[in-house]
Amino acid sequence: MAIAPPYLRPLHKSLFPKYPSLSHDSPFRPSLYFSSRPFRLTVRASSAVALEQDLRTQATQQNQTVETELFSCPVCYEPLIRKGPPGLNLDAIYRSGFKCKKCNKSYSSKDVFLDLTVTTGLRNYTEVKPVRTELFRSPLVSFLYERGWRQNFNLSGFPGADEEFRMAQEYFKPAEGGTLVDVSCGSGLFSRKFAKSGTYSGVIALDFSENMLRQCNDFIKQDASLLASNIALVRADVSRLPFSSGSIDAVHAGAALHCWPSPSNAFLT
Repeated sequence: MAIAPPYLRPLHKSLFPKYPSLSHDSPFRPSLYFSSRPFRLTVRASSAVALEQDLRTQATQQNQTVETELFSCPVCYEPLIRKGPPGLNLDAIYRSGFKCKKCNKSYSSKDVFLDLTVTTGLRNYTEVKPVRTELFRSPLVSFLYERGWRQNFNLSGFPGADEEFRMAQEYFKPAEGGTLVDVSCGSGLFSRKFAKSGTYSGVIALDFSENMLRQCNDFIKQDASLLASNIALVRADVSRLPFSSGSIDAVHAGAALHCWPSPSNAFLT
């Protein structure tokens, strides 16, 4: 039992004549015990407050502005500033805006793909490409590409899509866990295979044809497993690829080089 401090001891009876029990002469002696157990204060956080904090955090993440390490401006090749939710997937890219910090040019998703071409946003400018390139911008060719067109490649000596994919995966083993770009992806035949494999942290289906990218998106929507995968659709010119140096780990181009106006420019980009 501990000794009570002076301010807790009985007072002199002259101070409280009507309450003699408080005097030190009184036989009443209050016993003061001090527990050896530590005093614990339990505070319960309000679920409403926690929910509000979560919503604020989520809103901050959705509107955050960051400098991308992946996409760059096709005009001046400076890294783009991204505003929107993070992630390399259809939903995150669609809800994000991109802007070059040097030339101030803005880029955003058009329809279902991110347009990173030099002419994006220009209304009075028409870029004419070679016939072999324009052919694949046709809605009819985009529709037929995986409905008989690509299968005819076997007659020209191609081993078939499944074997081509196996060969590519074997070649890309050093790039596992990295970012892969499927250049001139067409309707996304191989882009979808790469994404479903789970081998890469992100897959970018890239093509100059708007209709090919729309067809690719239609195929993705038919496969629930692809909707949650890290795959993005990007429209770009192969001669001005919009990626920062060292940001891509693997580049695939399946039966596409003959469609490029200048393959040498693509390799030097």
